[in-house]
Amino acid sequence: MSIKVLGTGAYVPEKIITNDDLQKLVDTSDEWIRQRVGVGERRVSVNETAADFAVKAAQQALEDANMLAEELDLIIAATITSETVCPTVAGSVQKAIGASCPAFDVNSACSGFLFALDTAVSFLERDGYKNILVIGSERLSKIVDWSDRSTCVIFGDGAGAFVITKGEGYLESKLFTAGGDEVIKIPGFGGSSPFYTNEPMHPYIFMDGQETFKFAVNKIVHDIKELVEKAGLTLEDIDHVVTHQANIRIIEFASKRLKIPMDKFFVNIEKYGNTSSASVPIAMAELARSGKLKRGDIVVMSAFGGGLSSAVCILKW
Repeated sequence: MSIKVLGTGAYVPEKIITNDDLQKLVDTSDEWIRQRVGVGERRVSVNETAADFAVKAAQQALEDANMLAEELDLIIAATITSETVCPTVAGSVQKAIGASCPAFDVNSACSGFLFALDTAVSFLERDGYKNILVIGSERLSKIVDWSDRSTCVIFGDGAGAFVITKGEGYLESKLFTAGGDEVIKIPGFGGSSPFYTNEPMHPYIFMDGQETFKFAVNKIVHDIKELVEKAGLTLEDIDHVVTHQANIRIIEFASKRLKIPMDKFFVNIEKYGNTSSASVPIAMAELARSGKLKRGDIVVMSAFGGGLSSAVCILKW
């Protein structure tokens, strides 16, 4: 499979909501949140949309890639929190940065960025596609019930982006979906049809935390083991693991069961919380800028979430 990451970008809004701030909204504490989730603060939008975040992350990724927007052949954005069904986030980015290529959105909740990346890889294998912008962008603060302490402490807003081109770095990937709404459910706008008789649902995140935890740990461990073996590698060959930042305990459990040291896992959940599809690309952009990520390093990216869905891929950086 063909891919080379030319540039990465990330953006989070300026407003910081600390755990102490949340104590004014719900019955919680800094200690409770840190112990159960690992979040210390999160960023929330005051007047920006998911598309606004995406534009800024995209511009940073293009600058990092030393590429002009006119050189892009495709833009794919992953999101569950676009302000509009149409135009799409990807379409809004296309206009804002001055690109002239096709653009579309995908939705697989927190796994969305890796689903979008895998889709981009397929396009790169076709004629006419050389440079692709892949984005994960979310304004989760608009779909969080801020009176529900089990969910409002977890999530934050932000965006991350890759500019990719043809190369030899996409070693293996696996996408998974088990449809159903028993564990995670996010209703959309119910509409106002006079003919529809079902009771409208509040458009907030519902999540069974315990079941989500079990699903996440099991999928991370199983899929990483499977893909590493399929790629002809060993777990010792992995230089970095960048997984969805949903809960620090999920990452710690995965580290223990895989016997991969925690210092190989990139973790930034303390600063941003769970940013859904933006989580992995934000983390990758920060890792790339840390100086710890070198060309030739083996990187595993893993995500999981609503759908239920999960995705894992192995990159040679």
